[in-house]
Amino acid sequence: MIDIKDLQAIAADRKNIEVTTHAILQLKARKIKLTDIYAGIENGEIIEQYPDDKYYPSCLILYFRVNGEPVHFVCSMGNNKIYIITAYNPDLGRWENDFKTRKKVSQ
Repeated sequence: MIDIKDLQAIAADRKNIEVTTHAILQLKARKIKLTDIYAGIENGEIIEQYPDDKYYPSCLILYFRVNGEPVHFVCSMGNNKIYIITAYNPDLGRWENDFKTRKKVSQ
């Protein structure tokens, strides 16, 4: 399991944060700044863990921008690096009002 304090320690040196090509495209398309990602590591909250991801364990982080808008981003941690995988603005159609809880899908 990833601990936010471990992410913060690695991120203290920004050179330890790598942004995937996919994440760069998503950040641009969704008008999310890299500074939002940095701030999310410093002040955000891990809301989901994905310990069995392909390369390294990863997690979903929730961060609220200064204007109150929520941002979700997925990052993994391995080899003393953080890899930003994707980022998006969560949708209330899929998330509860707290932006931490996925809405139940009725079958």
